[in-house]
Amino acid sequence: MIYLVYFLLGAFVFFGARGCRKGEWNEEYTSLRQTKMLQGVMALGVAFHHMAQKTCAPWHQRIYIVPGLDFFVPLGYLFVAVFLFCSGFGLYKSRKTKPDYLNSFVRRRILPMVAAFYISEVIHLLVRLAMGQKMDAAQILWYLSGLQMANPNAWYVIVIPFFYLAFYLAFRFCRREGAAIAWVFAFTLAYTLLGACIDHQSVWWMRGEWWYNSILLFPLGLVFGKYERQVTAFFRKGYWFWLVLSFAALLGLYYVSTLATDQWWGYYGDGWDRLKILHRLGSAASQWLVCVAFVAFLFLFMMKVKIGNRLMGVLGGVTLEFYLIHGIFVELFGYNFMDICKSVIYIKYVPLYVLVVLACSIPATALFHLILKHLPLSRKARQARKA
Repeated sequence: MIYLVYFLLGAFVFFGARGCRKGEWNEEYTSLRQTKMLQGVMALGVAFHHMAQKTCAPWHQRIYIVPGLDFFVPLGYLFVAVFLFCSGFGLYKSRKTKPDYLNSFVRRRILPMVAAFYISEVIHLLVRLAMGQKMDAAQILWYLSGLQMANPNAWYVIVIPFFYLAFYLAFRFCRREGAAIAWVFAFTLAYTLLGACIDHQSVWWMRGEWWYNSILLFPLGLVFGKYERQVTAFFRKGYWFWLVLSFAALLGLYYVSTLATDQWWGYYGDGWDRLKILHRLGSAASQWLVCVAFVAFLFLFMMKVKIGNRLMGVLGGVTLEFYLIHGIFVELFGYNFMDICKSVIYIKYVPLYVLVVLACSIPATALFHLILKHLPLSRKARQARKA
């Protein structure tokens, strides 16, 4: 029965898709509409990744492991890589086509994300309290500060505002685009080095490698935005060769990366030992290459296949809200709630679990979107875009 879930997921993703004839191309493959649909697909991927981690990740006790979504367990960083790439690409294109784009950038683009994160933290804190987690005043304040995360899946919304700020400062104060992109690359590498110096832990920011093992795709999105025409023209020549090569590279690099992270180097180990840091950096580099191959294959694929599922576009427009809210239901119907108490209803049958989580997440996302939409910051941002 679990294979029906994969079939339905594939059918839903490709519903309305249209292939191009010989000699024709999807001229809109980097358009806002197409990239939003792609991000909608990746948002679903992230949800399946979290559901897989809850049902069949190998770190659970064997009694709670229910096979079925195993395919999605290790793939979360690849889905996030697409978001990062599209973010970098979108920022560059917006700045290039809108002369006043950097004016009020912090208020229009960064502060609404920060507000969404803190509202999400309050919601998750209230859910934790309702589920019976015991907290003292200090713990509540730590959660409200955001330095300790009530929503353990919110790391992306913590990280991306810093990269938006790096983009803003670089393009505000650098006269040449190349220099600005170079500064964003430098920030990315410094951030990765910081992450590699921090051991795995379950409380504070930078809790593990997922905070940085796909982050290189953000500045690469800027590069693609700058050279989009040249890159597109290059890959149209010998298209099928590049498509097959990217897919083969994806499989080969993923295999090598698995060896690098599981057998050769890895991310675990405590202390500031230089060798441990180098091992983490090597592991991250191997996964960066997988991310590059994955994104390259997706965009090459989209050069010939036009995504047409409008529901994916709708989801792509609320990925922030979906990302921040769906984890509540992943936990509420799992074998326990965030390892702190029993869940509301433990749905052990995986197809039903998937259906219930998504069925609850969609209206909750819509409600959260309405809440954010009526924030003063959001209203001002919409007015600024219309102006």
